[in-house]
Amino acid sequence: MTAYTKQKAHLLKIVEMALEAVAPAPALRAALALEDDKLTVGGRTYDLSAHDRIFLTGAGKASAAMAHTMEDILGDRLHRGIVATKYGHGLELEKTVVMEAGHPVPDRAGELASRRMLELARETTKHDLVFCLLSGGASAIIPAPRQPVSLADKQATTGSLLGCGATINEINAIRKHLSRFKGGHFAKALEPSTVITLIISDVVGDHLDVIGSGPTAPDDSSFLDCRTILDKYRLCGHMPDAVVKAVNDGCAGLVPETRKAGDSCFDRVHNVIVAGNAMALNGAAQAARKLGYTPVVVDSAMEGEARDVAARLVRLAQGYCRGQHGSGEPVCLLAGGETTVTIRGKGKGGRNQELALAAAVEIAQMGKMGERLAILSLGTDGTDGPTDAAGAMAFPDTVARSGPLAQAARTYLEDNNAYAFLADAGTLVMTGPTRTNVMDVVAVLVDPA
Repeated sequence: MTAYTKQKAHLLKIVEMALEAVAPAPALRAALALEDDKLTVGGRTYDLSAHDRIFLTGAGKASAAMAHTMEDILGDRLHRGIVATKYGHGLELEKTVVMEAGHPVPDRAGELASRRMLELARETTKHDLVFCLLSGGASAIIPAPRQPVSLADKQATTGSLLGCGATINEINAIRKHLSRFKGGHFAKALEPSTVITLIISDVVGDHLDVIGSGPTAPDDSSFLDCRTILDKYRLCGHMPDAVVKAVNDGCAGLVPETRKAGDSCFDRVHNVIVAGNAMALNGAAQAARKLGYTPVVVDSAMEGEARDVAARLVRLAQGYCRGQHGSGEPVCLLAGGETTVTIRGKGKGGRNQELALAAAVEIAQMGKMGERLAILSLGTDGTDGPTDAAGAMAFPDTVARSGPLAQAARTYLEDNNAYAFLADAGTLVMTGPTRTNVMDVVAVLVDPA
């Protein structure tokens, strides 16, 4: 086994255990305790027999897998359900209808799914219990445009926001204010039923109003925030007229805000996070330790441009190579969060692939010291950008220190075309749908010997 083959095997094992740690089934079973008809979750106990009907609703890349587990837990107590997930992430369930829809750009199927879920909400009464299964991807999968904004308007807006380098908090602030479902509106539709929202978080800081754009959580953002975001990225001239008008009308108080703390619709809502990025990092750390590395979590709130994050991680790894941070034993540096990419080129890729290619370029500049490093950046949902890759790896030989290959790597990076370069290098990571989503995990192997 060559050094690089060993590094590859170790990186893949580390991320495999990271994904296992945040799989929906074990996460839900760990969060829920059911004895007879008494269900305990998030420190509260519910008597399931006290409710006339129990429904399942939900949206996100993990929603079908979450519903599968909830059907097993609830058994005959479940009346029926409907969840929406990304294309390719669906499952055949007994009592729950699974609808697939577009992500990251919303589509008609998602609009239909949101309509069906809102129709179900209107059926519920104060005697019903509704589980809402929420995970990353819900913001795009359930568009529910708020008039006069159309689906086409939301599609164009999503494209502009994804390409400008806006953070997920900023993107979701605008999504909430253009929606009849997000920003607490689904909680209002479900009022006065009892609602338990079980959440797999894909947001740094696990902010309830940002995860899935907070359909059952009070919203902290405002129309004024939306206007600030549009101005910050100079997007007003690139947005549909209906979107700009909706934001301006909201700032002027001509249309209602999203649902805020204190609204009666949240009186019987309990939001519970059952899995997040910290659990994935813990799983990765356990795997690294078993493989002989000392795990070090260097960033649990990773944000910023992917190539800048790559440079920071490689510089930190250099310090470990030089023995500046410990005993000189093999180390696995771990980071979790979600980077961004400002699209300036016309290539194909995702934030994890861009991070990996940028890291490979940095490693190539280290000479012999670079031979001690290997890196993997992975989207835990199994999809990185508009590609079939979950992420990518970078090894000491991925990019030559100089010559045509080094120049090609920089050219591909500037064109945001990491997918093509890394496909040729054979370092893309393909997992297929993982049916979970807790942002990204980055592992850097450092052998200081």
